[in-house]
This record gives sequence, structure tokens and C-alpha cells, in this order.
Amino acid sequence: MAHPKRKISKTRRDKRRTHYKASAPKVAVDAVTGEAHLYHRAHWHEGKLYYRGQVLIDNTEEVEA
Repeated sequence: MAHPKRKISKTRRDKRRTHYKASAPKVAVDAVTGEAHLYHRAHWHEGKLYYRGQVLIDNTEEVEA
């Protein structure tokens, strides 16, 4: 007969038996660029940083040396 070498705690046992699983992150599509991104996160598209359809940072401009 099989016997466990150590007692499994109630917490560890219940963690294994739970039905709670991690869900996939929700993805939004920007109306301006059509780029898929996470909700409430800024995203880069063609050298520009967008948040809620507005450009925050524009790295496409060339810097004069």
C-alpha cells in the first residue's frame, strides 16, 4: 500500500483541488492604428507611442547633430 512520506497540508491540498484558473489577458484594438494591445497600456506603432488613440511620444523625427 502506498503511503505519503510527508503529510500534505490542508492549504496545499486545497490549492491542488481548486478550479480557479488564470485567464487570458484581454486585448483591445486601437481605433487609430488598428494595432492590438493590452487595455490601459500604451503601445508603440511605427516609432510612435500611442495611448487611447493619441500620440504621446514621436520618435520618427530626426535629431540634428
